[in-house]
Amino acid sequence: MSLLNVGARALQVNQTAIQTTGHNIANVNTAGYSRQTVTLGTMPSQYTTDGYIGKGVDVEGILRNHSELLTRQASAAASVQAGDAVRLDRIKQLQDVFTGGTSGLGAAINDMMNALSDVANAPTDLTARGVVLTRMDETAKRMRDASSRIDEISATVEYQIEGGINVVNNLAQDMAEVNRQIVLARGKGQQPNDLLDRRDQLIRDINQYVQTSQVAADDGSITLFVANSQPLVMGERAGSLSVGDPQDFNTNGAQKKLLFTPAGSTQKIELNENVLGGGEVSALMRFQNSDLAEGRNLLGRLAVSISETLNQQNRQGLTLDGELGDNLFSPIELDNAISGQRNADPTLTMGLEVADPSKLQASSYVVRFIGGGGTVTRQADGKVFSFADATELNTLMLGQGLRLTDNATPAADFPGASDGDQFLINPLQNAASQMQAAQFSPRNLAAANAINAAMGPSNDGSLQLVTLRATGNPALVLPPSPVPPATGEGVTLTFSAGSPMTFTPTGNTNPPMDLSTDPPTALTAPFTYTPGQPISIDGWEITLNGVPKTGDTVVVGNASDPQYGDYYLRDSGNAKALMNLRDAKIFDGASLTDGFAGAMAQIGTRTQSAQFAAELSTTIAGNLENERAAVSGVNLDEEAARLIQYQQAYQASAKMIQIAQNIFDNLIQTVGR
Repeated sequence: MSLLNVGARALQVNQTAIQTTGHNIANVNTAGYSRQTVTLGTMPSQYTTDGYIGKGVDVEGILRNHSELLTRQASAAASVQAGDAVRLDRIKQLQDVFTGGTSGLGAAINDMMNALSDVANAPTDLTARGVVLTRMDETAKRMRDASSRIDEISATVEYQIEGGINVVNNLAQDMAEVNRQIVLARGKGQQPNDLLDRRDQLIRDINQYVQTSQVAADDGSITLFVANSQPLVMGERAGSLSVGDPQDFNTNGAQKKLLFTPAGSTQKIELNENVLGGGEVSALMRFQNSDLAEGRNLLGRLAVSISETLNQQNRQGLTLDGELGDNLFSPIELDNAISGQRNADPTLTMGLEVADPSKLQASSYVVRFIGGGGTVTRQADGKVFSFADATELNTLMLGQGLRLTDNATPAADFPGASDGDQFLINPLQNAASQMQAAQFSPRNLAAANAINAAMGPSNDGSLQLVTLRATGNPALVLPPSPVPPATGEGVTLTFSAGSPMTFTPTGNTNPPMDLSTDPPTALTAPFTYTPGQPISIDGWEITLNGVPKTGDTVVVGNASDPQYGDYYLRDSGNAKALMNLRDAKIFDGASLTDGFAGAMAQIGTRTQSAQFAAELSTTIAGNLENERAAVSGVNLDEEAARLIQYQQAYQASAKMIQIAQNIFDNLIQTVGR
């Protein structure tokens, strides 16, 4: 009977081996499947006086070919790769908004500025004036189109984030159920290999959207954490993720935060974006709050700086009707600062307006008040500025090109918060969508200087006029225009020879200004004259060359004064000033026409960085997955060889039973005789 038992047991063991091999072959294309191997062991031998007689073979277990380390590494690398890939796809779409070529926004800006040269050469040419206004309207239209395309990208990203979060929440529920099944199965003494594979695959699937860490429990379940510390799955219970505004500010979707709700709770915890790690949802959150926000700010700064700069200069000139010019673009209203959700008085407001377009930064700011002073954090680069009082805060923001228009007095250290009131300054997000051309009549282009200049008729020196233009810095005050006209009225500069040469102004409203300071400061008499150096008074600027004699004069008058006749119709001083804005240093030291190129470069740099990161993470993820598959993957050739091996062993085991049966039959027959 022992021989029969050995054969029967061998037959059963080899049948199990064949079935396990078939299971491997059947799941060769199943995602997350780990190859299984039957572990065989010798049955304890039976002692006899002749020695130990073997009792055959038994199945000790079915081994899951699996490396915990490689599985976790491959899962983490795949998470990073998924995040890098989706960010690259989206940032390429953003790069298309900042494209070059004749159809791009940069070409429209250049065409607009270049068209002013024809007006400067022929100020009465209505066709040339009309071309300028058409170019301005086209620039505004392309600016709005670019803003609309960014809005479309943002809407797509939000939809993708919501979809990814729903998938994660469903996968978390599935994993909690698999945890429960594994705990029950382990009570039977064997590892539930297929359930373990399924759980590992669920973890990999979750990591495609948000990177996780895991800790194994003694009962066989796994606790899955997001953002390093929040338990998305703990045993049989699963939390959930959602997306919403920051808890400090109601940004109406301008910024997004990932929120975590623990299992069995309704309290939402804001997750730190910096510790989310990889995954599509994490990458899309960073794209929305960083890459896309920078794109909006760059575009908004372009719109605000161009419109404010051209508007200001056009207001300094005269139209063909002899009137001071008006805005070329509709004024762009900056968004008010967003009051903190926990501010002591949520009705407090902090309004904003442009103080200096050349100092605007493509960034948002967080203002925090602490003990009467506080800090301003520039979010684009994380730089922190400190201020001791409201005056310093205003000065600080003027250095960023912004002026605070409300005198709110936020409370410091209000109950329930460790800090005082806070505000989110995000003024440029919606600026580009507001850009509109405001002038459509060629006559309204203010091409002429609003001021005129004449040398004194009795001058004996060599004074010569080089340039004369209205700057509006500070606000333009036109020279007096007497009625009836009287020759000689206006602002008179009377010069004195000597060392140094000086001048004395009369008829002016404000003293000469030093524009090299920020803000401009008033000069004190005596006023030094230096040939070739501009003289700035009442918001206009005159540059003279030559050496004056004592008593020489220069009269700066109102160009619309009837005593000057219709000269302003043929004058193109303000058109030249508008044209010269092409080279004005407006965007971080770059000229107006180079502003869009600078924005293209910044987005292009982000795209190159994203491309490199995606290529690197793809390589790393591929290598780790290959290493994991080398341990856990199914090799069909190897399984086919094993199938033949186990088949032969099965047949031999059957032959052994047949021989044992023959021996037993012969023995019965012999005994029966």
